[in-house]
Amino acid sequence: MILIIIFSCMLGLLLGFFVPVIPYAYTKYMAIGIMAAFDSIIGAISGVVQKKFDIKIFVSGFFVNMFIAIAFTILGESLNVDIALAAIVVFVFRIFNNLSTIRRQILMKLENKKEKEKRVIK
Repeated sequence: MILIIIFSCMLGLLLGFFVPVIPYAYTKYMAIGIMAAFDSIIGAISGVVQKKFDIKIFVSGFFVNMFIAIAFTILGESLNVDIALAAIVVFVFRIFNNLSTIRRQILMKLENKKEKEKRVIK
């Protein structure tokens, strides 16, 4: 699992260095897509910590959320409405919510571990 993560990071770095620069006109769409992808990744980590992770839900959510967010941004621009700002607010809210869940679960696990160690010592 760790090797897959390392390989994926190396591949991403190589692509980042050798792929041409993204035109300015597409930066808003890329930002929304990246925020949607990051939201899915943080949600997956939260699912792993809570022992509710499902790879099918992660993969489908990763790509579907990213494409829908980009599509809504394109639709908003054609209607002259800044939907990208609303999408970023929603994604940031979800990311912070998932991060607080991860933090809470990790702290609970650490407290339970300390309590078990105290029981063993006594």
